[in-house]
Amino acid sequence: MSSFRKALKSRQKNHHERSQPGFRNKLGLLEKKKDYKLRADDYRKKQNTLAALRKKAMEKNPDEFYYKMISSKLEDGVHTRKKANEEVEVTEEQKKVMRTQDMKYVEMKRVAEAKKIERLKGELHLLDADSKQKNTHTFFVDSKKEVEVFDLATHLNTAPELVGRVYNRPTLETLETKSIQGAVEPQAVQKLARQRAHQYKILSQRIDREKKMFVISQKIQTRMDLQDKMKKVKVKKETPNAAAIYKFETKRKC
Repeated sequence: MSSFRKALKSRQKNHHERSQPGFRNKLGLLEKKKDYKLRADDYRKKQNTLAALRKKAMEKNPDEFYYKMISSKLEDGVHTRKKANEEVEVTEEQKKVMRTQDMKYVEMKRVAEAKKIERLKGELHLLDADSKQKNTHTFFVDSKKEVEVFDLATHLNTAPELVGRVYNRPTLETLETKSIQGAVEPQAVQKLARQRAHQYKILSQRIDREKKMFVISQKIQTRMDLQDKMKKVKVKKETPNAAAIYKFETKRKC
């Protein structure tokens, strides 16, 4: 029976809402259900917003404070920013004190970075850093025949696998008498190499950060010096990597 009812529904005619009769066109567009739905949803949304605002106004704390209240005022029910003459003025001495505090903070962070850099350099020793200049070692022989048969591993008295090392290169006698300390397997050696490369990357980032903080400290100091009422001449413009250079008039301080 259910399949029969479905078959009957497939033959049914779709009933649509009637259109506006011709004699009522002067009254405007006839509202359909979809139009009413949109209008009703918009009305309910606005009513919910008004109810939420009323609740927020009722529950508002009369003693609450925002810092923006200092720099703005209410005009005709609208918050507007105070004019320049109404704003709280900051004296040059106060500006200098604030910049002094900023410079102390930057200098403190720079010194902390410098200490971390020194500690990392002490741990890594910079023996195989990529940025380090590669050293060369020249071997002298007596004849061209010795050059042709020259073997670096034999000359250094070490294993051929250790010739490429610039450090920790034991001799054959040491290898025969003592056991190898540390990682020996290729996977462990590769893992240590990756960790060492990561440490070198961190060291490079910290060095760059320390340089940037030094430049910031120099620029803050320059701005503090410019607040003094002394004759000065700009010698060099400010750049992203250096502060501006000024030449001040020599003045004796009593």
